Order: sequence, then structure tokens, then C-alpha cells
Amino acid sequence: MVPSILVTSLLLLHVGNVNAFGVKERVSTLLQKHVSDIARMKEETQAMVGSIDSAPYNNDLFYLRYCLAEKGIDDLKETLTWRQGKGREICEAAVTAFEKATADGKWDNTPVRDGAPNANLINKYITPSTCLTTSSSEGDLVYCIRAGLIDDTALMGSLSSVDQLVDFFLYCKEVNSLVANDRSLEMNKVLYVVTANDLKAVQLIGGDSSFRDALSAASKQANPMYPELNGPTLLLNLPRLVSALVKLFTPLFPAEVQARLKFERGPLSKVDELLDISHGGKDRNEFLKELDRLCYE
Repeated sequence: MVPSILVTSLLLLHVGNVNAFGVKERVSTLLQKHVSDIARMKEETQAMVGSIDSAPYNNDLFYLRYCLAEKGIDDLKETLTWRQGKGREICEAAVTAFEKATADGKWDNTPVRDGAPNANLINKYITPSTCLTTSSSEGDLVYCIRAGLIDDTALMGSLSSVDQLVDFFLYCKEVNSLVANDRSLEMNKVLYVVTANDLKAVQLIGGDSSFRDALSAASKQANPMYPELNGPTLLLNLPRLVSALVKLFTPLFPAEVQARLKFERGPLSKVDELLDISHGGKDRNEFLKELDRLCYE
């Protein structure tokens, strides 16, 4: 029972509604094509939030992603309701951190880690060695997580509720969205977030189930609020039993979900420290080569 629950959780984690990985048309062309819809969305946003002169509302990629995902005004309004309500502090913290991180013209991750919800508790357990975002050779963000190396029992024991960790993951999603939208305009191409789950040390039995609950809850909340942002989900270095169970459960999922899932043993298998795949890291070139094979070839 426990292994099947774990496999189902892994398959659902970060799975969104992108039908195919990557829109090939240039952003400038897409913005012109959807200019009327974007104008209407801006009007609705301004009516609900007031000024749209600051992030994320001052970036047309925010609205373009709704168009590309064939989402309408009602979908936008649901997101804005969350942003103005329960998610307001999360989004404002992410914008502040993003602005500080890019203030000098190059990325400084310290304000992002320090500005996260409940950072004083969570950052002791979720570190750049267990959760790191870098970029691919094509410019897409690559969100890497080694859940098996996180002391989930100690982490969840330090928190008063699962919601605290959910807020943390939603904040990460918002920061990645801000970065992806900003770089999409800069590069004139729609960028996505590729999720790489390295399961090398994952436990089949044991650990804290509330940690998986937080991951699942954050994913379910985020998917409709960040349309056309998710790229492929890579499940890497699965233990043999999990790999067998995945093959059993995968056919039960919709075809569009199956198309976005990739199972591999190679990438990250020889990487001891996640920081070594970041810019300047000794394992970055090999990691990018394997990532290119999985995502772009």
C-alpha cells in the first residue's frame, strides 16, 4: 500500500496542463497575435488589483501564458482572487526577493532563500544541496529536488502545520514564474520550468507522510495558477521497486500526463552535490548534455 501511494504522489507532483513542451514562435510574434486578449486581461487585472505597473502584472508574459494555455478571463480572475487574498503575502514576498536578487544585474540567490515563508525553520532542511533551480542550455529553468536527502521527519516536526511548507513551495513557484517571464521577454522565446526529481535516496517506507502531503497540495494549488509554465517532469534514478511500480501505474494516467513524464537513471546519478550543476560547477556540462538528450532531442 505504501509504495503505491508514493508512486502516485510522485507521478502527480508538478504535473500540469502543458500539452507539449515548448511554443516555438517568438514571444514578439505571440504578443502581437494575442494583443486583444492580453488587453482585455490587463483591464480585468487593473479592475481587481489596481495598478499593474509592477511585477508580475507589468510583464505581458503573465497574460500570454493564459492565452497559450487557452485559459480565459474566469481563470485569470480565480488566480487574481488568490493573489489578492490568501496568496498575497506569498506573492509580495516573492516579488521583493526577485527584485533584490536581480538588483545588481546578476542573480543573487541569498534574498530568495532568506525571503521565503518560514525560512528560519525550513532552510535548515531544504538547502541548495537538496533543492536547486538552474537553467538549461535552451534557457528553461530546471528545478531539481532530492527529496530522499531531506530529513522530512525533522522538518515537519519543526513546523506547526503542513500549510507552512505549502506556502514555501508556492513561493518557490512564484519566484520561478517571475524569472521565467522576465527571461522570456529578454530572450524573445517562451521559457518553461523543467522539474527534475532525483529519487536516488527516496524511502519506500517510513519518513513523514505530511511532507508528501505538502508537495501534493502545493502542486495542486499551483497548476491552475501558473498556466503554460510547466515543462517536462523527469523522475530520475528510481529505485528498482519504484521503477517497476511506475511502469504499472503510468498507463492509468491521461495521455497528456504520460507524454510529459520521463523516467531515466542517468542524469544526476553521478552528481554528489547539486551545486555542482549550477553555473561554473564541475558537473554542469555533463548534466546539460544529458538534459538536452531528454528534453530537446
